[in-house]
Amino acid sequence: MKIDHIDHLVLTVIDVEATCTFYTNVLGMEIETFAGGRKALKFGNQKLNLHQKGKEFEPKAHMPTPGAIDICFIATDTIEQLKAELENKNIQTQGIFERTGATGKIRSIYFRDPDQNLIEVSNYL
Repeated sequence: MKIDHIDHLVLTVIDVEATCTFYTNVLGMEIETFAGGRKALKFGNQKLNLHQKGKEFEPKAHMPTPGAIDICFIATDTIEQLKAELENKNIQTQGIFERTGATGKIRSIYFRDPDQNLIEVSNYL
């Protein structure tokens, strides 16, 4: 078997609507409604499917838990632009750091979503 890329991840959340609002307003993702009203957040050619805690779809993770993910997104805007935009939206950030991404060095800024998941938004150097 050889994996090519990630299609989607599932986020277990407390409040689907609050999550949709955050990810569309802060990260510019688009809401997709599918399969009987389920929600997903689309960006590029990937998406985050949303499961509400206690109402997960089968099959599911062994212990689905809100706030248990640490995810990194690559942005086209500079980290400085992202920092200013987040500050304008009253999103508390945790600094700018150099890290290593999947294909090289990145500069990253960190903040949290409504479920306290750690969100990292980065640029490749």
